[in-house]
Amino acid sequence: MRWRRLAPILSLALLVGLWAVAAELAASRSLPGPAAVLSVLVREAADGALFHHLGITLARMAAAFVIAMSIGSALGILLGRSATADRLFGLWLTVFLNIPALVVIVLAYVWFGLTEAAAIGAVAVNKIPNVVVVLREGTRAIDEQYVEMARTFRMARSDVLRHVLLPQLTPYFAAAARSGLALIWKIVLVVELLGRSDGVGFQIHLYFQMFDVAGILAYTVAFVAVVQLLELCVLQPVEHRLTRWRPVRAEA
Repeated sequence: MRWRRLAPILSLALLVGLWAVAAELAASRSLPGPAAVLSVLVREAADGALFHHLGITLARMAAAFVIAMSIGSALGILLGRSATADRLFGLWLTVFLNIPALVVIVLAYVWFGLTEAAAIGAVAVNKIPNVVVVLREGTRAIDEQYVEMARTFRMARSDVLRHVLLPQLTPYFAAAARSGLALIWKIVLVVELLGRSDGVGFQIHLYFQMFDVAGILAYTVAFVAVVQLLELCVLQPVEHRLTRWRPVRAEA
């Protein structure tokens, strides 16, 4: 148990140590060390800029995440349960999966202007196909014996969805959510870089123009830390609570 708690800390310490050694060997502005990046973090936090831009980006992430998960989950379950719908719209899914995120962002700005709605919509559209794929496969993997039992007892469709389908889909929701956060925050940064005047992506672009690698890394580290906290404090506890009905596997 103690090793499980210490392993992530030791792993992080090893990563920071390797970074410090690499920066010392490079001795270049292109690779600042942890101390230089921490100095920028403290400065940006002190004047409030760090929290302002982090908050803006997190708000865009949250909005796009909710939209993508809601629409993508509904479509994924539909395609997984209906062979007809899957045959009709399976090709659409393949097309949207292979459209580059940059193309969607540029088209959203061209068609709808440099607006907040266009930015959030572009991020959501890029994520929806991935959610659909995960939930479609999860729906196909559902144990039909439970569905048949629910039909035998003449359960309402809403009860079948709530008590039979959704519990079995919980791991797939969690997988879609976890991969969704990783994908959405990367796309949000591109959206902010191309067409917004605030946010982490805008700040990274600003520091890039000044060739300030320490500033770029400072905002990157800050945002990765926030996303990791969301994973540890929100996603994992929620997933554990929703899957508490499943048998616990013995550890090797």
